[in-house]
Amino acid sequence: MKAFVLRSYGSPDVLDLTEIDTPVPADDEVLVRVRATSVQPYDWHLMRGEPYIARLMGGGPGLRAPKIRVLGADIAGRVEAVGRKVTEFRPGDEVFGMPKQGGFAEYACVRRDELAPKPGNLSFEQAAAVPLAGITALLALRDAGRIRPGQSVLVNGASGGVGTFAVQLAKAFGARVTAVCGTRNVELVRSLGADEVVDYTERDFTRDGRRHDLLLDIAGSHPWRAYRRVLTPDGTCALVGGPGGRWVRPVGRILSTLATSPFVSQRIVMVDLVRSTGIGRNLVTLTEFIEDGRLTPLIDRRYPFEEIPAAVGYQERGHAPGKVVVTV
Repeated sequence: MKAFVLRSYGSPDVLDLTEIDTPVPADDEVLVRVRATSVQPYDWHLMRGEPYIARLMGGGPGLRAPKIRVLGADIAGRVEAVGRKVTEFRPGDEVFGMPKQGGFAEYACVRRDELAPKPGNLSFEQAAAVPLAGITALLALRDAGRIRPGQSVLVNGASGGVGTFAVQLAKAFGARVTAVCGTRNVELVRSLGADEVVDYTERDFTRDGRRHDLLLDIAGSHPWRAYRRVLTPDGTCALVGGPGGRWVRPVGRILSTLATSPFVSQRIVMVDLVRSTGIGRNLVTLTEFIEDGRLTPLIDRRYPFEEIPAAVGYQERGHAPGKVVVTV
């Protein structure tokens, strides 16, 4: 099969389109003919091997050379074959999932608990835009944030992949949503259902005197002491990420923020999707929101398979509203 192989860390140019063996599914795996994948910060961080401190961590990308050879954390496609213990899926089924690697190829082996039936009202490209970003938003709001109807929720970084899902999900959970984004995306974010949209170039939301029950911080644009002004005394700040850096950011920023949590009344929690479980169950939950019309993936650009390096380069620049998808 054709695949983009990562042999060393570097720019998108290190992604090498080549022929490799088609994987064979293990007993609990499904072989999927990939019809679409998406590109996200997770991919280019692994491609760059950044932040460098992550290379020293267990389960990290690899100290000198990448452990993951084929990137692509999201897939949508058709089942080609199933392992001996798999009974939930059969060849021909349309599925989507989050294997965390392998999507930049014509075929991918996926554990059965990382897959779910594709929403019937989505194309393969739309479905491939959902898994990592959609589950991140779901876990941040439902599990980390413990969102409840009637709460006031602020989404900082509302126009990106995770943010566009978070705005819609927060509304679906019955919250009042304030969304923060840049000027060019104000109307787009408002169209997702946000009750109020703050243009960060015109107003500092940490100094307007308003307080919220839950702050979902995707952008990482302010220090923790500023976020405390935004939260109610028993409010929650859910950290998803933040601006990148070669050495420790956003890891250092997140760890320093969490270190203060024992000394304040507000809750600070970190959303860690990479080590999460129940991917398939969460995809089923997202499908319910998608099929009843409360959640729609927002796609900024579509690329053909042969242009995956260009797609990664565009996503890495950090200006994509919504998701960047690839047709395989």
